[in-house]
Amino acid sequence: MRWWKVLGLAAFAGVAATGVVIARAERRRRGYGPEEIRARLRARHAEAVRSAETTRGPGR
Repeated sequence: MRWWKVLGLAAFAGVAATGVVIARAERRRRGYGPEEIRARLRARHAEAVRSAETTRGPGR
């Protein structure tokens, strides 16, 4: 096997490993509890409803 193939495979493995580490850290950082998730979803839904009413106009 040529050295550049080995180097390419090592680089690919390094990028994949870095992605895994970043994803795990992000999941830990965003470790919301069930109540926090519900509250955020309700707030997002209310904002979407307000946005839709503003765009379409009330009663349409």
